[in-house]
Amino acid sequence: MLSGTLAVARVPWATSPETQALTASSETASAPAKSRTPQDILRDKLLVELQEKDPGIALTHLQREVEARPSLARHCMAIARALGRAAVQHYGPTRAQSFSRPVCDTSFAYGVSQQAASS
Repeated sequence: MLSGTLAVARVPWATSPETQALTASSETASAPAKSRTPQDILRDKLLVELQEKDPGIALTHLQREVEARPSLARHCMAIARALGRAAVQHYGPTRAQSFSRPVCDTSFAYGVSQQAASS
């Protein structure tokens, strides 16, 4: 039975004897991917939605997600600010502000104003 470790000392088609050996083992394997938090997954999903549809739809879905999963409420303001900043980049400051609504207080509008000021 094989353990899953592969070691090749020499290969007959190598161009020179100095060619280094190919090895693969658990020691050199990359670390497993870090699991993403629910708020990161939601933020990324809403940012895509903002680009593909519009910020108003993304904000509506943010509000629904927070209502359905109250544990996300503490991240709502940060997500809304990220949406506001992304809206300015995608739609410009004036149009982005037109999508503003009172989801997570005024965090979307704050994100818009932050991004507009730094642009």
